[in-house]
Amino acid sequence: MDVVMLSRLQFTATTIFHFIFVPISIGLALMIAIMETMYVVKGQEEYKRMAKFWGKLFLINFAVGVVTGILQEFQFGMNWSNYSRFVGDVFGAPLAIEALLAFFMESTFIGLWIFGWERLSKKVHLACIWLVSIGTTLSAFWILAANSFMQRPVGFAVNNGRAEMNDFLALITNGQLWWEFPHTVFGAFLTGSFLVAGISAWKLLKRQDVSFFKKSFQLAIVIALISSVAVALFGHQQAQYLVGTQPMKMAASEGLWETSSDPAPWTVTAFIDPVKQQNTMEIKVPYLLSYLSYSKFSGSVPGMKNLQAEYEQKYGPGNYIPPVRTTFWSFRIMVAAGSIMILLGLYGCHLAARNKLEQAGKWFLHAMVWGISMPFIANTSGWIMTEIGRQPWAVFGLMRTEDGVSPSVSAGQVLFSLISFTAAYTVLAIVMAYLFIRVIKKGPNAIDHAEIAHADDPFDREGQHAFSK
Repeated sequence: MDVVMLSRLQFTATTIFHFIFVPISIGLALMIAIMETMYVVKGQEEYKRMAKFWGKLFLINFAVGVVTGILQEFQFGMNWSNYSRFVGDVFGAPLAIEALLAFFMESTFIGLWIFGWERLSKKVHLACIWLVSIGTTLSAFWILAANSFMQRPVGFAVNNGRAEMNDFLALITNGQLWWEFPHTVFGAFLTGSFLVAGISAWKLLKRQDVSFFKKSFQLAIVIALISSVAVALFGHQQAQYLVGTQPMKMAASEGLWETSSDPAPWTVTAFIDPVKQQNTMEIKVPYLLSYLSYSKFSGSVPGMKNLQAEYEQKYGPGNYIPPVRTTFWSFRIMVAAGSIMILLGLYGCHLAARNKLEQAGKWFLHAMVWGISMPFIANTSGWIMTEIGRQPWAVFGLMRTEDGVSPSVSAGQVLFSLISFTAAYTVLAIVMAYLFIRVIKKGPNAIDHAEIAHADDPFDREGQHAFSK
């Protein structure tokens, strides 16, 4: 019943649940924009049907994502009032821009896109979905600008016990942001493309709407491969950046207690004992950690014990080593999931290029169905590593997590809200799963039938005629 731990658990639960929907929205918006572009350029009705079918899933996800996202900002005031008071002047600016600019942009053009079919010109309607896609990406940028300040504070001065922004340009040019942003956004593109590819694979296994889902799969798997490679490349660059700015996080992600030899080997797996601060049963690859850290096969990497001594001198007494096992294994789970997606993307593109998707073994289509879970596993484990690896800091070097909680909120209140929010989120998850399955089972033809009924309605024809005038 520790209020700090309960507050952290609640923030973890709500953040992970919300982040299920965010990358789907970003990824599906891009996919739909590309599909509608293909329709406008090629004039093939099937691409229009694709945009409408996958757009329906996007809208369901977007609605649920908005509900789960509202709670995120409220939590800062509910459970983390000391944090909000300290950093609100800096942290609040990018979140306000995200809400007032990016989110309103998304919402406005989503409405135009939904109701603009057959009412707006093809090019104007296409512009609407591209603006939705840009809006979702801008939302990610501003949210990550706030998160990057927590990882590497810049553009501020401490006055009267509060961090106050004095350089907005420094905030949005933060090096942490410019490696974290592409890594996260390409991860979102990867999530959307694997969702489309996995659902298409399931439909192909059932031999339903083969032409439609074959085209959907071919488009999705190309985006999946490009995105998976981009995620790996930007992730590598981000890790190298963190070696200089958050070396303790990187040492924990490698289970590195002592400063390594030169060159440094990379630990594939190990049994970590955080009490004795040692590892056993290690499997290592020579030279690899040096290359991952510095892009050369030489150079030592500082260990946690050495960094702990440095941090005690710099920040005062305390334990600055994060939960090592969580950081170590979440990083490896993320890398493993990413590697699996690259392999699936490579083989899927090979089949698509040779037009042999229908002749592919059922094992591959089944693997793609299960592959839907891979981006979510990678996204979640990546965020766990990012946030847990920063501990004990809420804002690195400025505020410890234990100092950020609300002093007037009891452990019992946090526990009650945690249970309540978890129950509400469970209901939302069930509703969303039900709606997704219902739309997927009906398939794209259900949309066509609805359009036929819509077109046969004389009142609607009159309304459209009046609208066109």
